[in-house]
Amino acid sequence: MIYLTRKIPEPALQYLQERSACRFWEEENIPVPREVLRREVGEAEGLYCMLSDGIDREVMDAAPRLKAISTMAVGFDNIDVEYARQKGIIVTHTPGVLTEATADLAFALLMAAGRRLIEANRAIYRGEWKTWGPLFMAGRDIYGASLGIIGLGRIGLAVARRARGFAMKVYYFSRRRNMELEEKEGITYLPLAELLKSCDYVSLHVPATPETNGMIGPKELAMMKPTAVLVNTARGAVVDEEALYKALKSGTIYAAGLDVFAVEPVDPNHPLLQLPNVVALPHIGSASIETRYKMARLAAEDLLRVLNGEQPRFPVPGGLT
Repeated sequence: MIYLTRKIPEPALQYLQERSACRFWEEENIPVPREVLRREVGEAEGLYCMLSDGIDREVMDAAPRLKAISTMAVGFDNIDVEYARQKGIIVTHTPGVLTEATADLAFALLMAAGRRLIEANRAIYRGEWKTWGPLFMAGRDIYGASLGIIGLGRIGLAVARRARGFAMKVYYFSRRRNMELEEKEGITYLPLAELLKSCDYVSLHVPATPETNGMIGPKELAMMKPTAVLVNTARGAVVDEEALYKALKSGTIYAAGLDVFAVEPVDPNHPLLQLPNVVALPHIGSASIETRYKMARLAAEDLLRVLNGEQPRFPVPGGLT
């Protein structure tokens, strides 16, 4: 039996139901309660989950027959992968398929925050648009500006390629320098501090790890230009949100575009959401219809591969294969 923590798009759900007994939580916008999850996984051999589900020791211990966990996401920080490995449970995810959609969203946030699109839209509805003004809702240039990418994985590289269409000067910081990509893509490596000091836009594309937790804090924000825009489509924990609020409120940096938050869903009264120079989205980086269908099918296929005794295509790093 497979338990799904959410009803997934119909083609992928049908694919699973034709091949295995399935049960699932039917609420679209409400996560499965912990007590329900623990009860439902009791007989499950496969668990199909979302990035919003905490799959920890307690959940795995409630599932003595569990062989595989498949998450419909590229990130897997919501799963205790080490404990799964100890218990012989294979964990899979969906990298690659969501790269382009997430890069689209990151660049859209960059543009929206830099050009004050949401703020300008709200001005219309508030009746603040009285006439054309030389600096009314004026934002920052994007074409020809400098972009710093922190984390040059699939998504970071895809954002860099989009920036070329805007004649942006692209810099990157990553744990490993890639000179081959530098030459091929026309991008330049910079140490983190130098990137933060010199770039007009900074876009985050690192995974959530102990090393990246809070990597953009008061010191890093103070290095940035007062005209700089920060974009985060990675994970909320990468940024110190209190420090970001202070930096935006004081004018230390110009604006921020955020698709992720430390606690999700974010509280509507969160201080960051009260600032006019913040563009906030509800973690929709991969939320194109086509991409979500592909993610759902990919997660389903790998889950069945494991249950059928085959090797998965996309096991998470550090887990069993």
